Amino acid sequence: MKRSELTISALLVPLDYVALLAAAVVAYRVRFEQLEELRPVIFTLPFGEFFRIAAAVALAWIAIFALTGLYAATARRNWRSEFLRIVLGSSTGFALILAAIFFSRDLFASRFIVLASWLFAIAFVAFLRLIARGVERVLFAHGIGVHRIALIGSGRAADALAAAFADRPSLGFRIVERFSAFPNHDAETTITALWRKRKVDEVIDATTPPDPARLQHLIVFCNDHHIPIRFAADLLAASTTRVSVETFAGVPLVEIKRTPLEGWGRIAKRAFDIIGALLLLVITSPLLLAIALAIRCTSRGSVLFRQERIGQAERPFTFLKFRSMRAGAHAEWATLRAASDRNGPVPKIKHDPRVTPVGRILRRWSLDELPQLFNVLAGTMSLVGPRPHLPEEVADYEHRHRRVLALRPGLTGIAQVSGRADLDFEDEVKLDTFYIEHWTLGRDLVILLRTPFAVARARGAY
Repeated sequence: MKRSELTISALLVPLDYVALLAAAVVAYRVRFEQLEELRPVIFTLPFGEFFRIAAAVALAWIAIFALTGLYAATARRNWRSEFLRIVLGSSTGFALILAAIFFSRDLFASRFIVLASWLFAIAFVAFLRLIARGVERVLFAHGIGVHRIALIGSGRAADALAAAFADRPSLGFRIVERFSAFPNHDAETTITALWRKRKVDEVIDATTPPDPARLQHLIVFCNDHHIPIRFAADLLAASTTRVSVETFAGVPLVEIKRTPLEGWGRIAKRAFDIIGALLLLVITSPLLLAIALAIRCTSRGSVLFRQERIGQAERPFTFLKFRSMRAGAHAEWATLRAASDRNGPVPKIKHDPRVTPVGRILRRWSLDELPQLFNVLAGTMSLVGPRPHLPEEVADYEHRHRRVLALRPGLTGIAQVSGRADLDFEDEVKLDTFYIEHWTLGRDLVILLRTPFAVARARGAY
């Protein structure tokens, strides 16, 4: 999903909470101020006490909304469907409040406030949702959040999609390039170039009828380059069971989900990364200063080592570490990598002669990795994920290895707590692939908690 879609999805929670509180307050004011003369109030309910109750009930109401799917990070839900979910969630909350009033005499007994809160909640939440959709359409009109598409196909389905995307900009899709068939050399070259320049966001294959062999070639191509793909095809043609289906212009499109880190999973992981990195930087700041002074006083060269590594979707970024080798050591790597102690495209060398005495201590305790917390804050890395590799190493990847580039690289990862450099590269890829396909926030927390113990065992620390 686009960043603007994720932002709007995240904002819906506090917006709904505000709408629910506003509904309760308006219902209270109407009962105690507008209807007082028509029907005197025969019970006491101070506004402060009522607001505390309403704030707690609104939280439960938000949980009900979540269960009805109102916060599913799926773009372009039909408005009728969304409104029905609002009514369903609000009605469920209304019923639970009635049940609570029935079983507890401590809560207020104003049927009007409860009924009015229910009606106002539907109206206010729906109104704010309409505003959010309006904002999204304005963003689309200015080219913000629009999905830039490489469309493949020349039949009825492809023509219908092209016409719908052109006639209805509110859908948020714009066709950048269109190709009649795939595979062909021009399509591969053009799509690859556009993806690397960030001028295309996904590929849609609307070729009908589908050709399983051709579709499999396209899926492999998109997976290799980490390009999101949707296709109008038989579900059985997909090479994965993690799929979702959306319909545009009467054409069902199947989207392959590469990882659970879509929608709210992506939001949760990013929030976890920012909070965790900030806390770790505060806690380790004295240690960071001490390490910087030790490096500066014991060897020539800069304190930090900067290097280009390959990150998510095969995009390069500047990787930070405390310098643990003598100045100019990277120029010797081409010669030394032939003496690697590990098979595969990512070599490891025990007793590397380029490492300084201070650097050996830093590597023993993985303290040279601490500056990557700044990478995490910058969004080029995550606290947990596959480790980033050099461009020349990634160039030697086979198709199955490129799966690990689907996520931001991590400061630590499942492979690092399962053997570090003692693992063969193939085993590391298998572990990272498992992590990508079965990600949960709880698993991230467990990996972080296991990392200090893995470091203390000094297993695989080169």
